[in-house]
Amino acid sequence: MRANVLHLIDNFEQGGTERQAVQLVRLLAESGRYGVRVACFGGHGVLRAEVDRLGLGDIPEYPLRSFYHPSFAALLRRFALHLRRSRVSVLHAHGFYTNTFGVLGAALAGVPARVASRRETEGFRTPAQAALERHVNFRLAHAVVANAEAVRAHLVAAGVPASKVVTHYNGLDTARLAPRMTRAEALAAFGLPEGRRFVTIVANLHHAVKDHPTFLRAARRVRAEVADAAFVLAGEGRLAEGHRALARELGIGGDVFFIGRCGSVGDLLAVSDVCVLSSTAEGFSNSILEYMAASRPVVATDVGGAREAVVEGETGHLVRPGDDETLAARVVALLGDAERARAMGERGRRVVEEKFSCEAQLARAEALYDGLLERRRGGAGPAAAAEGGGAGARAEGRGMKGILFGRPFILQRLASAGRSCRASRCCWSWRGRRRRGRRPRRWS
Repeated sequence: MRANVLHLIDNFEQGGTERQAVQLVRLLAESGRYGVRVACFGGHGVLRAEVDRLGLGDIPEYPLRSFYHPSFAALLRRFALHLRRSRVSVLHAHGFYTNTFGVLGAALAGVPARVASRRETEGFRTPAQAALERHVNFRLAHAVVANAEAVRAHLVAAGVPASKVVTHYNGLDTARLAPRMTRAEALAAFGLPEGRRFVTIVANLHHAVKDHPTFLRAARRVRAEVADAAFVLAGEGRLAEGHRALARELGIGGDVFFIGRCGSVGDLLAVSDVCVLSSTAEGFSNSILEYMAASRPVVATDVGGAREAVVEGETGHLVRPGDDETLAARVVALLGDAERARAMGERGRRVVEEKFSCEAQLARAEALYDGLLERRRGGAGPAAAAEGGGAGARAEGRGMKGILFGRPFILQRLASAGRSCRASRCCWSWRGRRRRGRRPRRWS
């Protein structure tokens, strides 16, 4: 009997994490070595149709509002019950909230193998969230998947056992980036003018760490030296209006094009000349891989796992975060040397095909699941784990029920990670309990 793996996803919007999770679900389903299940917090998003086409059955939703919300405990119980009824042997969560909810629910259900994920180094977590992730999520997980060596090193430095953290690079389906439109059609579809050379950034406008202001300041410098340069920002989010205002303030409002969410990245990159990422923090950027797979030269900030993909001077350039002057100089040089830019793009595509393929992503995931189930079953193998998880897993589940449901105040205090409170005041933290004159508790 095949062991079942359940992937818990926040939603099906076109984000980097969601795209990678859906892609892995598809690869596992096509492989057939594991039975594949999917659950989510919200079933909306453009990627939902791709999962539905796989015919994996119902996708239960657990509409998590907050760790503080009264429905949290009931949702967690319902999720744990679903895991047991579905005889899930591996739980794989893909982000902070799915890690927290998924790993806790899987521990309650006695799931033999629990996999959490971390896809960035810093800039996305409050101190309380980081503490919850280290002391609860990653402690209860049997493995933590990092999408770059830089992320793995960050986790180990933060105290996560090195033996628990594994690096699985993002995989990229290069066929997805094949252009489907002519250049004229693409320019018309994106509202871009003819006769310009385009410098493009693909990044959401929700998070300040993407640092679009540095991109725009560099754009002003580039425009001063390259008369036909224009600049494209693909992505949507709450920061868009502020960035539009900054472009006008910099005097380049007529040269900057905000095209919103891009449903055809391959066509956009096909009309782009240089591609940029200006983030101050990253894990491993999907955008960089997409740029390289589309044979475009890359200029990116040297953060997270960027240097694990971009080879300085070979497939692109790396610059310091916030250094708009150097970023602009690298872009200007590439716009001025089309042959060198083309050669960089071709080398980048070869790197993606050799190192970041879908086949490699699938092989790493299946090897991880196999190894975890072997260890949890004492060498009996993945098939045996499908028979119910073993006495150890069931005992662990009973222990977790006592910890969580026997002490509901802990569930309430977990919610401190959802607000910008100080970790030292959370009742589950050692420091917080000492301040209250109470004996510190251990989670394991």
